[in-house]
Amino acid sequence: MACGGCEQTVEDVLAALDGVTAVEADHERDAVELLTESASEEQIRTAVEDAGYEVTA
Repeated sequence: MACGGCEQTVEDVLAALDGVTAVEADHERDAVELLTESASEEQIRTAVEDAGYEVTA
């Protein structure tokens, strides 16, 4: 992520997943924090990658 627009895109994509209750992206830390009740790691990774971003952890 390079800017606030990237943060918003990642937040929107993840918030749309079933079970995600909170998400916050931070381009300065190149990190995303989220709370989920049921979204799997694979679903999260796929959503971020499909939006054009690389998942590093």
